[in-house]
Formats: sequence, structure tokens, C-alpha cells
Amino acid sequence: MIPSRAALLIVALVCSSAATIAQTQPSNTDWPKASAADSGLSEAKLRSMDTAIRSEEFKKIGSVLIARHGKLAYEGYFDGDASTLRNTRSATKSITDALVGIAIGEGKLSGVNARVLSLLPERARKMQNPDPRKANITVEDFLTMSSPLECDDWNDASRGNEERMYLVEDWAQFIFDLPIRGRMHGGEQVEAPAYGRYFSYCTGGVFALSEVLEKATGMRTDRYAQQKLFSPLGITSVQWAYSPMNVPMTGGGLLLTSRDLLKIGQLYLDGGRWQGTRVLNESWVRTSTQPHARIDESTDYGYLWWLKSFKHGENSYPAFFMTGNGGNKVVAIPKLDMVVVITSTNYNTRGMHEQTEKILTDYILASTEK
Repeated sequence: MIPSRAALLIVALVCSSAATIAQTQPSNTDWPKASAADSGLSEAKLRSMDTAIRSEEFKKIGSVLIARHGKLAYEGYFDGDASTLRNTRSATKSITDALVGIAIGEGKLSGVNARVLSLLPERARKMQNPDPRKANITVEDFLTMSSPLECDDWNDASRGNEERMYLVEDWAQFIFDLPIRGRMHGGEQVEAPAYGRYFSYCTGGVFALSEVLEKATGMRTDRYAQQKLFSPLGITSVQWAYSPMNVPMTGGGLLLTSRDLLKIGQLYLDGGRWQGTRVLNESWVRTSTQPHARIDESTDYGYLWWLKSFKHGENSYPAFFMTGNGGNKVVAIPKLDMVVVITSTNYNTRGMHEQTEKILTDYILASTEK
């Protein structure tokens, strides 16, 4: 998630180069619809949610969409409309996972064990703080937020905090110049981390994958995304942010409509298919949404996807989800065959995620429990 002033910095840096990319031909891939009742949802509970949002019990909610059994069952807009592009900040990191998976599936990228600096040797040649461990950094390290670089967006003191990255011109070089992080510990024995990886939230590492993808595919990442991911999903309007060197920002800030965000969640829920068309390999989707690192006692991390269970009453619902600053969420819940999008502009606000999770648990999950 992009914290504090990062979004303002991105806008300042890229406003002159951000562009809307549109399809030249009309799309015939859109959402089939069903009523909430036919989808097994309580219409009364959803009306209560609508009332609570409109009365501002929940602040700055932009939209809530629910897909059940592959059909659009609820669609509510509280700021803007269906055509509004939503800045869900770091929620769109998960789209970078899809692009890496597509590149691997096409044989353009050898796999998650590909060494990043072997693909970007020009970065290694002028790198500060040289260390042999940097040569071993893999694509998987950046997908799982577990590279050895001293980069932590949740720590204001971290040298790799993304706020510092936005102040320089060459973002990727900023990341590779970072020193190797250290971890103080008590006693001589060091406890191994869950899944063998230390999690450290690092937007810069995900941005570096933009250069990796371009080198591997021979296409700039935004163009590769349009051809290989967005077009098959019928996504006709997106807006990217770009670094000062005009590299597409794959670490967040990609603007999409709420319906199109819902498509990304549905694509993963359906194992890489959209309306019967294979877009991602099923094995990639399965691997991406399995735990590879632990964030805290209740939350794990896959390949740029978050993993936890959401609870309502006595029931617990395992989910994988996209999340970003402001409380933005795209949540896939396999047990319910359901995808939920909640967009919000509560950027850098205390309780932003708790608010949208309350909408999810107290109203949307509750609506399935008749």
C-alpha cells in the first residue's frame, strides 16, 4: 500500500506522461448479471449497507460491487459512476503478478527463479553498496516482498522507503543501490521465518519488475499488459503512472474502473479464465494465491496477493485479495464463489482498512448467511 505523501508525489512526477490507453475496437466481454436474490444474497442486508454508506456511517466510499457465481449481483456507486477510473493505489500490484505469470507462460521469462540483475546487467555495473547477495535476488523475491534489500515502506527510517524513491529520477537504480538489510536478534539462535522468507513491504522492488518485464518481453510493460491481459478481459480504459524516466509504475497507482477491478478478481477466482477464455495458467494462479511469506499472525502473502480469513459470526471465509491505501479492496472468496470490490479514497487515514473490512464482514458476508 502506498502510504503518506507517495500518491501526491506520483501525481507530480507523472502528470505530464500518464495517458489513457483505449481499445480501437469495441469489446464484447462484459459482465453477465443476476439479481442479488437469485445469487443467494439478502437484498435487505445490501439495502442496509447502501443506507449506511449514503448516510456517511462509512466515509469516502466510492463503489461496492459483488460478483457471485460469475455474475454481477450488486453494483453501487457512491462517488462517480461505472465509468469512473479508480485509484486503488497498491491494490494494482497484483496485476504485476498476472503479467509476470503471462511472460513465464509464454516462455519470455524463464521462471520465478530468474535472477533480476542477470536480466538487468546495466544496473549491476553502476550499483552502489555492492554485495554478492544482490546477484542472487530473484523475481520471486520481489513477488513475495522478501528480497534482502533494506527496503521497508512501513518504516519511515528505512533507506528504501518509497517516499525516498519518488524524490530521485532513476527509481530502479535507487532500489538496486540499497544496502543489504540486517536483523538484530536476541541470543545466538535465529528462528527461521515462516515459509523461509522474511516479509518486508517494498514498492520499489515491484517497480523494478517493470524493467524486468520489458527486458524479457521486448515490450514496454503498459503495452504488454494491454495486449496480453486487458484486451482479453475487455478492459478498454486504463491510466498508468510513469516514473520520471517514463517507465510504467507496476508498484501501484494504476487506474481502472470498478467493474474492471472486479474482472481481475474473477479471473483469479476462476483459475485464470475469463468467460471461458484462458488468460493465465491455472498453476500460476494457484501458486500466486498460496502463502510464500508471513505478514502477521492472521495474514500471509502470496505473489503480490494478500491471504487471510474474514469472519462473520461463527463463520470464517478464507480469501485472497488485492489491497491498497485508502482501504481499497478486491477480495476473492472461493468458499462463496464470490468476488467483492470496495473502492475508497480514505488515503492515509487511521482505520481505513478496518472500515472497508467492516463493510465486507458485517454486510456482504452477512448477506450470504440467510
